[in-house]
Amino acid sequence: MAIGGVSDELLGTFVPIAVYWLYSGLYVALDGVERLDGYRLHPREEAVTKNAVSRGAVVRGVLVQQAFQVAVSLTLFTVIGDESGAEQKQPPAFVIAVQFIIAMLVMDTWQYFMHRYMHINKFLYKHIHSKHHTLVVPYSFGALYNHPLEGLILDTIGGALSFLASGMTPRTSIFFFSFATIKTVDDHCGLWLPGNILHVLFNNNSAYHDIHHQLYGNKYNFSQPFFVMWDKILGTYMPYSIEHRKGGGIESRPVKLN
Repeated sequence: MAIGGVSDELLGTFVPIAVYWLYSGLYVALDGVERLDGYRLHPREEAVTKNAVSRGAVVRGVLVQQAFQVAVSLTLFTVIGDESGAEQKQPPAFVIAVQFIIAMLVMDTWQYFMHRYMHINKFLYKHIHSKHHTLVVPYSFGALYNHPLEGLILDTIGGALSFLASGMTPRTSIFFFSFATIKTVDDHCGLWLPGNILHVLFNNNSAYHDIHHQLYGNKYNFSQPFFVMWDKILGTYMPYSIEHRKGGGIESRPVKLN
């Protein structure tokens, strides 16, 4: 199947990448609006003083990961593609909704256990996963800033497993992976904006993930990008509250459990 002469496979590969830069670019624009400083989870200056990597290096790192993502995606579509060229019919809306849910659960499960293991294994954390945690103060386009091997294991392979397990078509994958991209960027945006529909629908959000990026939350809140179920089931859930920060703005603070 094709839209405007471009195959669904190509769209499913490149549209989520375009969505990543467009949506994160929106947050970059919002970052320049001083009136929104009251909704920042960290003071503006902390992004400079606490982060150990430049924004230019982050952009380059994300582009490297996305290059791997393109290579794996095109290879996967080539392997599973129908050589007859027959048009693959879209299933009913209910079936697509079920496929979305399955894909979300598979992606969450894969990423939780791989992510948690990269924290438990000291070698993997030091040489692989710590690269992502150089962003103590997360921001939108740093969402996919990882070591290339981590990006391949967590995001690219996790996405491939979600696609295969759910049975979705390449056309459906355009929408699913674009949504997953928006969710991931939003979780790293560093803002707690009122009316954000993703914060209404998901407990796994920018404040929840910000806890994980702080030293005290390094061994908690591994779940990403959709639900928090595995953290709650396996005892790695750190609840939080949104509090007004001294000096202005807000912050996510861990809540002590009785």
